[in-house]
Amino acid sequence: MTTPQQKIFVVVDPNDEQHIALERVAVTAKLLDVKPYVYVFVAVDGDAVDTRASNDKLFRDQRWFDAMIKKPLEDAGIEYLIEVSWSSEWQASIMQSAKRFSADLIYLPVHAKVNYTRFTFTESKWELLKGAPCPVVLIRPGAKEARKVILAAVNFQAQREVQRELNKIILEQARHYSQLYNAELHVVNAYLDSMNYPDRGRLVRETGLEQDRIHVNNGYTSEVVAEVADEINADLVVMGTLGQNGMTTSRRGNTAERLIAGLDDDVMVINHE
Repeated sequence: MTTPQQKIFVVVDPNDEQHIALERVAVTAKLLDVKPYVYVFVAVDGDAVDTRASNDKLFRDQRWFDAMIKKPLEDAGIEYLIEVSWSSEWQASIMQSAKRFSADLIYLPVHAKVNYTRFTFTESKWELLKGAPCPVVLIRPGAKEARKVILAAVNFQAQREVQRELNKIILEQARHYSQLYNAELHVVNAYLDSMNYPDRGRLVRETGLEQDRIHVNNGYTSEVVAEVADEINADLVVMGTLGQNGMTTSRRGNTAERLIAGLDDDVMVINHE
């Protein structure tokens, strides 16, 4: 059976000196039997960047495009298309173009590891995570480039049906990408007290994994996931978040944000309405 070609939507901010999302797709493409098709979306996040004319990093010529975008992709043998957007609605333009491209993944660069303030993890990025038409992979500087150990973060003690559906989607996506990259799959489930202990037997049945790849640890989700990711040397953490129909309209200060802030790895965020 032929492996289908992935369609990866890579966000590039021309204000940046280093394009970590573009670098990551070039590196991880080497791990795939079929190289992905890449849609490079060049746009400035006005919420996080000084857009005044005095910022000379906003002016890019053809030499910049040739050296910073075309050359690394062509050197990696990757097919690509470049789109430049000047929309002031950064996240909406990404979602619209990614949907038009029928993207399988969106690669989004994240520059800070901790203390996500308005200037490092903006409201527009949360809107993107909550409304993206496909999973969003947050690409970290310094994160491991391999895709040999994937960790799925689930919540099997969830009572609401929408949360249980999200667990299934997380596992499906994590299983899919572990097969695609021939990676080892692990699952982590945190709990705070014995009354909140997840059904480990159901975890084994529904994941199909051996006991040593299922991690049920006591503690806050963000801390447990970070500890397990470090322990197993995870390259990618897969987690979920509920969209506007699934949870409160507040995007800030929730478990998803704390979890992302606690990790140094690339994180795949799956939205479920």
